[in-house]
Amino acid sequence: MIELVQVPWSPYCLVQRRILEFSGVRHKLIDGSASDRSLVWRLTRQRYYQVPILKDGRQVLFETDDNSQVIAKYLDAKLNLDLFPAHWEGLQRIVWRYIENEVEGTAFKLNDAYYREFVPPAEQLGHVRHKERKFGRGCLDQWRANQKQLVAELARLLVPFEQMLAGRPFLLEDRPRFVDFDLWGILANFLYSGHYSLPAVQPKLRVWHRRMRNLKPADR
Repeated sequence: MIELVQVPWSPYCLVQRRILEFSGVRHKLIDGSASDRSLVWRLTRQRYYQVPILKDGRQVLFETDDNSQVIAKYLDAKLNLDLFPAHWEGLQRIVWRYIENEVEGTAFKLNDAYYREFVPPAEQLGHVRHKERKFGRGCLDQWRANQKQLVAELARLLVPFEQMLAGRPFLLEDRPRFVDFDLWGILANFLYSGHYSLPAVQPKLRVWHRRMRNLKPADR
């Protein structure tokens, strides 16, 4: 059975989890610790410490760089999902980089502003330490105080996707490709705390989000 080692609110874990759900394959979710990555370190034979990782029998897969998509491409090939067709290869690469850099870079801050509501108490110190080492002391409080500006920035970053959905049900065509799952996962992280909703000024994106959320294996 395929096993996904995840942190439940991680945007990149949410991407892979939605792909697995859409595929219909039997799989198991293993919740790891946000601050203690010893399980990941052990499973990857001390080669990797981030999440997600995918375990399929004796194979353990993880990303090789910030834009590799090793896990998604493995699932795509194994489960015949057709998420990476050759004719969209270059464009998808451009789009997912925008999603995983610009969009994610704003969306995760809004979710992390409420970290006390979903990070277990025993792990909150490690969570704060990790964020402050990367983004500076008091960053979580700053993101909470600047929510209005961050929400406005996220809405601006999502404008291209509203435009892409003007004449089709998914971002590139009439069926979902990888970038649909990628954007869905990043937005699922943004919505994870329950304190936000997608911008009302982007109704097509809201419809697309419901469509992606309700996709079933029979829709393949």
